[in-house]
Amino acid sequence: MANRLKEETSPYLRQHADNPVDWYPWGKEAFEKARLEEKPVLLSIGYAACHWCHVMAHESFERPDIASVMNEFFVNIKVDREERPDLDQIYQMAHTMITRRNGGWPLTMFLTPSQVPFAGGTYFPAQPRFGLPGFVQVLEQIRDFYRDHREGLEKEDHPILQYLGQTNPVADSREFELDLSPSEALVNNLKSRFDPEFGGFGGAPKFPHAMDLSYLFRRFQRKGDSTAAHMATLTLSSMKRGGIWDQVGGGFARYSVDERWLIPHFEKMLYDNALLLEALSLGASVSKNPVYSRTAEELVGWLFREMRSDDGVYYSSLDADSEGEEGRFYVFQAEEVRSILSDEEYRVVSKYYGLSGPPNFEGHAWNLYEARSIGELSKEFHLSESDIERRIESARQKLFAYRSTRVRPGLDDKVLASWNALMAKALLFSGRILGKQEWISAGRKTIDYMHRKMWKNGLLMAVYSKKEPFLPAYLDDYAFLLLAVLESMRIDFRPEDLSFATTIADVLLAEFYDPESGGFYFTGKNHEALIHRPKNGHDGALPSGNAAAVQGLLWLGTLTGHLPYTSAADKTLRLYFAQMKEQPAGYTTMISALETYSDSQPVVFLAGPQAGDWKDKISCGVDTEAFVLDLTNAVRDSLPLPEGMRKHFPENKTTGWVCRGTMCLPSADSLESLQEQLRLWPLSQRELS
Repeated sequence: MANRLKEETSPYLRQHADNPVDWYPWGKEAFEKARLEEKPVLLSIGYAACHWCHVMAHESFERPDIASVMNEFFVNIKVDREERPDLDQIYQMAHTMITRRNGGWPLTMFLTPSQVPFAGGTYFPAQPRFGLPGFVQVLEQIRDFYRDHREGLEKEDHPILQYLGQTNPVADSREFELDLSPSEALVNNLKSRFDPEFGGFGGAPKFPHAMDLSYLFRRFQRKGDSTAAHMATLTLSSMKRGGIWDQVGGGFARYSVDERWLIPHFEKMLYDNALLLEALSLGASVSKNPVYSRTAEELVGWLFREMRSDDGVYYSSLDADSEGEEGRFYVFQAEEVRSILSDEEYRVVSKYYGLSGPPNFEGHAWNLYEARSIGELSKEFHLSESDIERRIESARQKLFAYRSTRVRPGLDDKVLASWNALMAKALLFSGRILGKQEWISAGRKTIDYMHRKMWKNGLLMAVYSKKEPFLPAYLDDYAFLLLAVLESMRIDFRPEDLSFATTIADVLLAEFYDPESGGFYFTGKNHEALIHRPKNGHDGALPSGNAAAVQGLLWLGTLTGHLPYTSAADKTLRLYFAQMKEQPAGYTTMISALETYSDSQPVVFLAGPQAGDWKDKISCGVDTEAFVLDLTNAVRDSLPLPEGMRKHFPENKTTGWVCRGTMCLPSADSLESLQEQLRLWPLSQRELS
């Protein structure tokens, strides 16, 4: 018989609907049962594409003998961390405090009926291995511990609650100037952890760190720091050559299990690919390397083909597993490839994709990667590089067609507001930088859909599934969407975008902002009351919602002149400034926001017959983060402009102004002089009049 998860919206929860475990979704019913029966709660948090979640499910949750122990001694709750990132944040922090180890998925926590955690771990095997006890042994120990210590565990002043409360930052009452010392600390930290051979930061397992890559490219723009550019380009190039990039179908997997980027955990997450699309576009503009723009095109091709709904929004993830095995859809046998290709193609491809070496995946299969360069193969086979490229592309198409006949990995088809907002922003930004109108249209379609379908009674909903929006949105949802809407305004000003942006910002301030200390809580005022209300400023797998809010409010405040926006951004930066200096590696996005604040957000207004051409040349370059607006009637009617600009509006010549608020530098009557003003910004701010 199916359990209570059968009708849930989450594909991950529905994966467990036929388990013999008596699963409950998170809610009052489960905790009331725990109180009445005086049982602890077993909380299991995971997500649909998670390989080790599947392993634990197959080993334990699908076994009637283990399920009977779970059902007898516990009330069991399943949570999708993508639908409930608030719960995941809280209990991951609790796990770290209790175990002194980093968390992960599946997360297995044991709670009192009051939701207070007292023990936990991540993956537990059914039988003792990997130095871990067997799951039934763990369950019996937890049952005994709770029985013997229940009274103490139920105290209202439980230490774990005090520890959680101390994780939120405390405002510094002293007056101080914000400076860019965290920027230098971050760059030095990245240099110290950089792998000079394969790129990336730290050893295995190796994650893309897309926010760091984008930061380093922008660092090169701001400072001309060639070392920053080298770290970013080597990392991106190594990832593209490696097996973390799907050489046949495009798209990046979540991370690599080795330091060389060869073997990934094969799940593909929407948010990773959104962040890496932006990094690729920055890399293409900074380095002029066509590999990055081609990779961006292939990534978007995968996105549109496999992740986009008919409505123009994007699904959450593709599973690591198919037919019960990790990577089965993606890896090949060498003889299998030989049978698909011509002899001429195989001779080249076997060396290009590493098939001529020993199996690199679990000792029996090959995960394809770029083992040899085009130039090397050209010399070896005495063929032109274009001939080598043609053979590789022909082989890739054949491998793609062959692979498409396999059983596909599972698709998590729920639509998440935060991840879609990240992808919309990435498409808009990359479309602007690389001149891809189709990407710009796709990004705007996503924003418009979210406004139309996921905005309900004046608030954003976090999830859209089964044709319904539900769950009040979190800080990330609003902050990322605000940045996406602002990116749309950079490309072509639409009054409806400005109206939507101010609506989003107003909800951010009303629901999430802490006016006393600064900063934004992860959950809104009207959200379900939990044991803790996090206010984190550091990045995780996603950029910091607090940092994204700061960036969005700084730009919107500059455009509209609305002081509460810039005031909240300023106060939030001050709240996290000490942490940025002390732990720069965790605060990349906040440090980027600090640099935006330091640059004083220049806005460029253009007027005259060549305004569109000037805008393209400025906006499609990455020498500046300026907001560039063509002074159409919509802009003039919607934004506060300097009086001098309104009174002396040129009609027959093209003119530009670099402004901060309603103060501008002297007008520029040539593109070169305008670009020089931007190059010298913010030093030239002292000339504002």
